[in-house]
Amino acid sequence: MPASRSGTRDAVELEKLVGTEITCRITKLDVADEDVVVDRRVVLEEQARAQTQAAHDAMQASLQVGDVVSGKVRSLMPYGAFVDLGGIDGLLHISDMAYARVAKPEDVLTVGQEIQVKVLKIDHDTKKLSLGLKQLQPEPWDTAPARLLIGQRVTGKVTRLMDFGAFVEIEPGLEGLIHISEMAWNKKVRHPSDILKPGDTVDAVILSVKPEEKRIALGLKQTLADPWTEAQRKFPVGSQVDGPVTKIMAFGAFVQLADGVEGLVHVSEIVADRRINHPSDVLRAGQVVQAQVLAVDTEKRQIKLSMKQLIPTSIDEYIAEHKAGDTVSGRVMQVDAGAAVVELGEGIRAQCKLKTAATSAQAADAKPEAKADLSSLTSLLSARWKGNAPAAAAKPEPLSEGQIRTFKILKLDADAKKIEVELA
Repeated sequence: MPASRSGTRDAVELEKLVGTEITCRITKLDVADEDVVVDRRVVLEEQARAQTQAAHDAMQASLQVGDVVSGKVRSLMPYGAFVDLGGIDGLLHISDMAYARVAKPEDVLTVGQEIQVKVLKIDHDTKKLSLGLKQLQPEPWDTAPARLLIGQRVTGKVTRLMDFGAFVEIEPGLEGLIHISEMAWNKKVRHPSDILKPGDTVDAVILSVKPEEKRIALGLKQTLADPWTEAQRKFPVGSQVDGPVTKIMAFGAFVQLADGVEGLVHVSEIVADRRINHPSDVLRAGQVVQAQVLAVDTEKRQIKLSMKQLIPTSIDEYIAEHKAGDTVSGRVMQVDAGAAVVELGEGIRAQCKLKTAATSAQAADAKPEAKADLSSLTSLLSARWKGNAPAAAAKPEPLSEGQIRTFKILKLDADAKKIEVELA
């Protein structure tokens, strides 16, 4: 039996084996040379393993899920800590160390530290134990609904960024999400990293709390002044505004009026003299344009703009050069019952009200009855006999399409771009 296979540590212990009955395993047997080699160490190791396994099985059999046991931290790994429960090891995963997010096990535990843990899972097939430390602390979500109210302002630390938003720890074990759409009023945030970074301390407003889903929605822009509250005062209907084109869509172009406030110029409100198929035929992103405010809806956060309203047209020039009472010529474009459309120039049309027969009769009835004048009647009869009677007044020719007639301007409305006339 070689000394190295005796199961002893030094020569003194080896000498004590003299005269002792021991159990060994034959590792070599050569009959011809009468050479036999035996190993006591392997037998001792097998016996120790058997005893350890027996103790392990006995202890594991006595443990149940939910038990709280004491143990010593044996080693730390990036994913957790192994805890010696007295002959049996269990894994305390990093996610079960605290309700707050733990970056490294070293931030919570040290090797050799005595701790109490809760048995979370027992796998009898693999002989593995899963332990928990945070499960011995109060669950933050149990009291969260009573403490966290919608509209409440909170302060927290940014723990991580995702494409859709940023997670903020407002209390140990309680994280809320600031969605990317709730970070700024101007809606130009392409990624949360444009505004935030991990480790930042931020103020936010609670938008919703869902304990059953363990979710808290937070808003960052709600801590800032809402530019839309002053939009109606700053951009009243009819006012002239200017700003850069921020986005072009098939239906129109968005124009930035202020930080966080955009207005829409519909494709039909871009130019007045022709029809365009797409706003990009006229506009480009970044181009500074002038427009007139048509409507403001602060609830829907919408402002309607028009560029063509600021472009002078031929009718604008015509109205500026004429006044009510002027006599003008025009071509009859359309005749309807009681009204006609008259073209006074290229693209300039006016409404002409026609006097009906009933209207003329009413006017005649309204005239005061003339008193008989015998001298006038005598003169009229004398003139008739002499052939000098005045000719009867010709009736005005009725309007028809294509005629060129003379009209009198009754009304000019520059805002509505309307002209009203009557036959002169």
